[in-house]
Order: sequence, then C-alpha cells, then structure tokens
Amino acid sequence: MKKKISNVAFKGTEEQRAKLDEVIAAHKGQQGALMPVMQQAQEIYGYLPIEVQNYIALKMDVPLEEVYGISTFYAQFALNPKGEVAIAVCLGTACYVKGSGDLLDKIVELVGVGAGETSADGKYSVDATRCIGACGLAPVLTINNDVYGRLVPDQMKGILAKY
Repeated sequence: MKKKISNVAFKGTEEQRAKLDEVIAAHKGQQGALMPVMQQAQEIYGYLPIEVQNYIALKMDVPLEEVYGISTFYAQFALNPKGEVAIAVCLGTACYVKGSGDLLDKIVELVGVGAGETSADGKYSVDATRCIGACGLAPVLTINNDVYGRLVPDQMKGILAKY
C-alpha cells in the first residue's frame, strides 16, 4: 500500500527540534547514519512529517528524495500521526480470508478516514497492518491497545461508539 502524506498540520516544538539536533550532531558524518537518525526522529515526533524529513535532509546534507524514499519504503516509518483513536485492521492472510477487507471498508465509511490516513482533527487514524499474531481470532483489529476478534462489519458502529 502506498503511504500518504499527512493532512494534519505539523505541530513540532522547540524541545523536539533540540532533541533532533542532538541526534543529528551525534551521527553527522557517519556512514549509514541516516536510518538511525530517522528512527530516532520518529521516536521524538511520533511520526515522520515531511517537515521533519526536510529538516533531516538539510542538516544531514542529503537529498530530500533520499530521506523520503527511505520513509516510504520501510514499513516502520509512519508519515501520519496516530489519532486519538488509532484503528489498525489486520490484513494478514487468515484475517483477510475471513473478511478483514470488509471490516476496513466499513471503518473507512464510518469514520471518513482512509487507510494510512489521520482525520484533520486528529481524532481518528486508520491503518491496514500485516499479521498481528492473533490468527485464531480472525478477523482482528486493534483500537488503541484494545484487541477485537471474530468480527463482522455490522459490529463496527457499536465498537467505534465506545471511543
């Protein structure tokens, strides 16, 4: 699935910028340092907004295309912040065969946010994930730290109402 750039306004702080500057200073000039810098930047901000990617590119003296290419290639990097209600639908084989694609479609319909996106108000984020290791409960989704299994699309409205 192609990653989409966030539609949520970036709100970085000076404290976060200072932490990122420390990380960059500790790695600058080291071969292979871009990936660890990006990983630590994501820990600082919770995701890798394009503004942070651009800052890393400038400070590390690498093309933005390289930073963006890494951030969109590796699944570990998120281009969107997690919503207050972070929904993740497993699309692993067992879940998909048992209807998780239909669950995802229903969630997108109900919250108005596509897979890989966060609502403009920051309330909801929706992600399509690979196997989460709960195949016996297929199809499975998580909302924040809560796991729901053996679901059908008609249950989604009631489950989301809890949040």
